[in-house]
Order: sequence, then C-alpha cells, then structure tokens
Amino acid sequence: MSDINVVMQNAADAFKAYSVLAPAVKVDFLNEIAAQIESAREVLVKTANEETNLPLPRLNGELTRTTNQLKLFANLIKEGSWVEAAIDTADKQRTPPKPDTRKMLLPVGPVVVFGASNFPFAFSTAGGDTASALASGSTVVIKGHSAHAKTSSLVFDAIKKAIEKCGMHPYTVQHVLGSGSTVGKALVQHPETTGVGFTGSLSGGTTLWKLANDRERPIPVFAEMSSINPVVFLPDTLEKNTESLAKTYAASITLGMGQFCTNPGLLLAVKSKVLDDFLALLGNEIEAITPQKMLHKGIQESFTKGLNEALAQKGIRKIGQAAQEPGDGEAYPTVAGVSADIFLQNPHLREEVFGPYSLAVICNDKKQLTEVLTLLKGQLTTTIMATDADIEAHDDIIKLQQTLAGRIILNDVPTGVEVCASMVHGGPFPSTTDARYTSVGTTAIKRWVRPVCFQGFKDSMLPDALKNSNPLNIWRIVNNEYSNTGL
Repeated sequence: MSDINVVMQNAADAFKAYSVLAPAVKVDFLNEIAAQIESAREVLVKTANEETNLPLPRLNGELTRTTNQLKLFANLIKEGSWVEAAIDTADKQRTPPKPDTRKMLLPVGPVVVFGASNFPFAFSTAGGDTASALASGSTVVIKGHSAHAKTSSLVFDAIKKAIEKCGMHPYTVQHVLGSGSTVGKALVQHPETTGVGFTGSLSGGTTLWKLANDRERPIPVFAEMSSINPVVFLPDTLEKNTESLAKTYAASITLGMGQFCTNPGLLLAVKSKVLDDFLALLGNEIEAITPQKMLHKGIQESFTKGLNEALAQKGIRKIGQAAQEPGDGEAYPTVAGVSADIFLQNPHLREEVFGPYSLAVICNDKKQLTEVLTLLKGQLTTTIMATDADIEAHDDIIKLQQTLAGRIILNDVPTGVEVCASMVHGGPFPSTTDARYTSVGTTAIKRWVRPVCFQGFKDSMLPDALKNSNPLNIWRIVNNEYSNTGL
C-alpha cells in the first residue's frame, strides 16, 4: 500500500511540527474547524440526509454536537491542567539525595480514526476521536466510512480550510477512503501509526485490535463495539409508573430506529402481575411505531437477520411488533420476552441485535435477577428504574451493576450521551477494548497521550507546563500539593 506509506509518513512529519505548537495555537485551530463546519452546515446536512436516511432535525442536532465538541476540547487546552503536570523538587540533603523529577502527559504521535456508520458527524471525520486526538497534540488520519463517504469528504474539506487559515502543517489531518479489509488494515499495521479510534461492530473492532497486537510494536486500539445496555425495572416503580414507563421505553427502544450503541436491548424484572401489565402496554406502544429506513442496506439486512435468529430461539415469544410491516430498507420494531431460565442457558440471547429490538427477561425472584446480571458481559450502560423504596430494598442489585458498565443510570433512558467532563462512554469488553477510557467527554483525550518524566533537566529545557515560573498558569501538583503559582 504505497499510498498509505505516503499518508502515514506525512502524518509523522506533521506530528513533529504540530506536537510542539503552543496551546493557544491549537485552541484557535479547533475553534476554526468548528467555524468552518458550521459555515458548511446546509450542504453537510443535506448530503448526510441523502446518504444515511437520517432526518434533518437529527442531523442538524448532531452537527451542533460536533462543533460544540471541538469547542469543548479547545477550552480544555486553554485551561491546560489536563496535562497532569507534577513536580517533585530536589532534596540534596536527603540520603540518598532526591532528584528533581517532573512529569506530564505528551501526545503519542499519528492517530488513525475510523468513522462510524451511525453518526456521520459526531463519531466520524471531525467527531470526538479526531477532536480529542488533535487536542492532545497528535496528528490524525481519518478512514472515512463508505456509508457516508460524500459527507466525510465534505467535512474534511472544512478541516482543510481550517488548516490553511491557521497555518497548520498541511498534513496535520488527512482523509482516506477504501475497504476496511485493505486500507484499514494497512493503516493499523503501519509502523508510524501510534493509536486507533474505532466505533462500530464487535467483529470490526476485534479485527483491528488483533491486527494492532500482532504488530512488531503493538499499539492501543480504542474500539467501542457491542452493548445491550440492560435495564432493571424494580417492583415499586413498575406498580406506580406502569403506563409512563411503557411509553418512555418504547420511545427509547425505537429512537433513531434503534441505531444507537446505548439502545436498551435488555429489560430485566421479577415476574408479577404488574410486570405483565407493563409488558402488555409496552407491546401496544411498539405496535404503534411506524417502521423507518435504517442507515443503509447493510445495517438493515444485518438487523433483519439478527432479529429473525433471535425470534427463532427456543422459548422466545413476541410481546409487540410494529403493526405496519416494514418496506424496503426499513426496520421491524420488535420487543420479545423470555424466561430467565432459558436466558441463562442460551448465550445467543445475550448478543446485540443492532436496531429497534429489545428482549424482556422475566426472572423468578431477586436471586435469579442477580444471576442474570452476573452472567452478562461488559456494557456501555446499565440502568435502574426505581423508587426510593426500591432502592432501599435492592442496594445489592444496584452495587452489582457498577461492575457491568461505564455508566450507571437511575430513572432515565440510556439513549442520549451528554458530552461533558464527567461522561464515561466505555465499559468492560466487549463494549470496548479498554474499560479504563471513554470515547465521549473531555477525558477522551487520555487515549492519545502517555506520561513522560523529566529528571534533572534545566528549567530552560523543560516544556512550559513544567517550568518553575508556570508560564501557562495551570494547576499542577508541586511536592504533593496542588498549586497554580510558580515555584
């Protein structure tokens, strides 16, 4: 792949220039990318609508999220404390003498970002992976997704304008298209690549992860892949909020035709008459949903295959399915039910069906509910629907859920991921390849950096973040105490 060799060498050359730029320059660059994307909003949204079947209001909202993400990381760089500067000054009187050591986070190098099929803006060309990598000081090579290649190319055009206007190295960000099995493989295996960001299927993410680990010099792959996002409905809240819960979760299951990684794919509760009433109402709500087109033919075919396989399993019963049969390219909104006895015996029922589908698992008692939760693989989210009385009676269930996912939700739906400093969009495998990190929120920057310690350096030789005078005026840990003043 001679072209990929050129691309990655260009990225490495650009990294030498970009990584040492002053924070203020990077701030202006990220803000300018946001401004250029905003100025192209009309054509970007129109093109994405034509390529993905996503409605205009959703795309406009997603584009705004994308520009806000870029601005958020610009503000993070401006504030500066994210570098985690730590200084321990020398003590020559100690035996043995204590050296002067100073540590901060530095960018890793060229990063490869794979665009996601279901978010043409926020998780693609100028999405969170790209924004966080650029904020860290890393250069970026984007592998655009074939499902919205035109949109991806147009967003890259906006980035190129920002590069030119801000006087960045011309290869600070690059964009390539092509097959994941050839171009994607070559990007991950190239020796200049230092990290990979991916949002997509379990098979795609694990393939990249294996390729990265088979390299002579392994690199991290931060892949967000598969999650069924279990929701536990506790008895008192089912009794008091039966109808509203049915409406709320029917809307969440079918939001965006289920094409969200946080779609509530598993509904858990202990059997009771009120649970029967809730499921009947939920089935009615699902029947009233109008099927809509999915993102592209491949996703629709995969959903239909997964749905049919799930419904064909022993002991599965339909609780509700859209009364209107789907047309060409459309999904078939469906909720099914199964006993926990069967669920515990059948691993197939614990696999993600990406689309508007959810499986209700009816447990015999609290003990069996615990068994089901314990058996589940890693998740992006887990949710508890509960009253205060429920919480008091099920403290052990709630604590158990903290081991399952990166985000634990109380009395809300899992769909919808706020972009902020406290957000965790990650979790134990197979939801992601590394549960210590998030792909959403400002701490996403930690994926593209490594800690470096400078021992015995002269002050003039140190990065600004570690100099005695603290010219960046950032918060640092100095001799084990937080300080934003000079030494």
